[in-house]
Amino acid sequence: MVYLWLRAETKAMEHRAALTPSTCKILLDRGFKITVERSPERIFDDEEYEKVGCHMVPIGEWRKAPEDAYIVGLKELPEGEDDPLRHTHIFFAHCFKNQSGWTDILGRFDAGNGTVLDLEFLNDSNGRRVAAFGYHAGFAGAAIGVDNWCHQKLHPGQPLPGYTPFPNDASLISYIKERLEHAVALNHGKVPEVMVMGALGRCGTGACDLARAVGIPEEKIIKWDLEETKDGGPFPRILESEIFVNCIYLNKPIPPFFTPAMLDGERNLSVIVDVSCDTTNPHNPIPVYSINTTFDSPVVPVSTKNPLPLDVCSIDHLPTLLPRESSEAFSKDLLPTIIDLERREESTVWGGAEALFKEKVQAMKSLKQ
Repeated sequence: MVYLWLRAETKAMEHRAALTPSTCKILLDRGFKITVERSPERIFDDEEYEKVGCHMVPIGEWRKAPEDAYIVGLKELPEGEDDPLRHTHIFFAHCFKNQSGWTDILGRFDAGNGTVLDLEFLNDSNGRRVAAFGYHAGFAGAAIGVDNWCHQKLHPGQPLPGYTPFPNDASLISYIKERLEHAVALNHGKVPEVMVMGALGRCGTGACDLARAVGIPEEKIIKWDLEETKDGGPFPRILESEIFVNCIYLNKPIPPFFTPAMLDGERNLSVIVDVSCDTTNPHNPIPVYSINTTFDSPVVPVSTKNPLPLDVCSIDHLPTLLPRESSEAFSKDLLPTIIDLERREESTVWGGAEALFKEKVQAMKSLKQ
């Protein structure tokens, strides 16, 4: 019997869940054992899990979970802890691409003989991720990008206010459409151009769909992908668009898309949304900001010699703007792979994830020697 333990998220403003009540019901019916930590932040009420038969426990009890329980979550573990980790954890660890603090988190797992099966690196035999929040990340990121451009027109000089989650995509689209109509009217009828980098992927598709849904004409949605960027950056064309949405998956060093010096010159660009959010990655192709923004404070200004304002949105959990829809889509896609935990030794997906963890642990040890 496979034992899953859904921990409560501790990251501020994180309302999503890796396992939803509907997927838990399917797993329970199949014979899985599931414990769920109570959470006042999760978009799904505790009662929704109780109703399908999950065992409920207080927040943080995963530390006392039986050795054989898989600890399932989404975002990072609580900050400021350094105790060894003994369980097998399934979550987005954000430590396999040399992000800030990556050796510390892997060191905790190595010390406790625990394992990370990272959700970002669960790939099928074709190398494609089995589940991702990419679509909703792009959708939400483009929404904030368009909204920020509107805010610059409607309330010049004032920072973009914080966000709370929307109940569904229809309410988000309605809100952005209304804001865009007012902003375009103040902008002499000119609609902003939205450039999407990585437009053919899940994330880029979501960004383009949002732009269309709120009324951006197709000719104003500039879609770039591998073909347009094969010769390498920087790319002055980005500066011609008012809104730039970066949706690439960074898996190797690439030249920057633009440089700080380029932003001092002539440009239309006033909003950057870095959906990919490789903020602490040494190869971040958008080297003009250094912090992750939050839903409480969605953008950070970039100082340039050009008087036109320029804001960057670098929220690293954008899909929580639409937490119920994004969670349901992700959990549904992840479900077949979770079921494969019944035969983990035979699964290429789980086997690949474990092999990658061991490889990264060795790299961590070599670095510390």
